[in-house]
Amino acid sequence: MENNYKEKKVITIGIVRELTGLSERQIRYYEERKLLFPERTAGGSRRYSFSDVELLMEIANKIEDGVQTYEIRQEMVRKQKAINEKEIRNKMIQGQLNAQFGFRKP
Repeated sequence: MENNYKEKKVITIGIVRELTGLSERQIRYYEERKLLFPERTAGGSRRYSFSDVELLMEIANKIEDGVQTYEIRQEMVRKQKAINEKEIRNKMIQGQLNAQFGFRKP
């Protein structure tokens, strides 16, 4: 997968702070509001991915435009639901094609 590196949670909160210009308090607040989900090390330190950094920048821009965190969360839930529905629809179509043409997964 070509963007796999973007999903690896390897970036510390200090680096995220430097990359985004957000304070550690803001970053933690967005986590509390369930807008992003860093991984935790055994010692409890947060680790973020490049995708998380991009998401934080989007969140910060929306907050600056006056959008509330609740609205951002609702939009994220709607987008994920649409992605899930599309994946289910694609699997159903693939299953119908496989049944129609007698294909089976190895």
